Amino acid sequence: MSVYILVVDDEPDVEVLFRQHFRRDLRRGRFLMEFARSAPVALQRALEIRDATLILILSDINMPGMSGLEMLPIVRSARPDVPVIMITAYGDAETKRKALEKGATNLLTKPIDFEALRQEIDARLEQAA
Repeated sequence: MSVYILVVDDEPDVEVLFRQHFRRDLRRGRFLMEFARSAPVALQRALEIRDATLILILSDINMPGMSGLEMLPIVRSARPDVPVIMITAYGDAETKRKALEKGATNLLTKPIDFEALRQEIDARLEQAA
């Protein structure tokens, strides 16, 4: 069975950055990363990934159209089994409060601390095993 992480961000360079930081894990097949450039596409993929294990959704907050905060309660309702970590350039207390109230597991600020994110992913992989 494949294990997936879904990354939601409208910036194209995010995919390159994530693939670079997790290249060894991806090459070894520890998990697959899928990228969605909008919240509606991410919602669709979260519902479609049923034959594999979706262990984590990482979502930017500020995106055109539907924001990550608007997507959050919808995806949590549809997939309560999948933790969601929000990512933002603005890590103020109010943003964190809103994200946690709407169901986020955590909030990471940009630039992303990839070591902290790796620890989160490792914990999710252990739970999925």
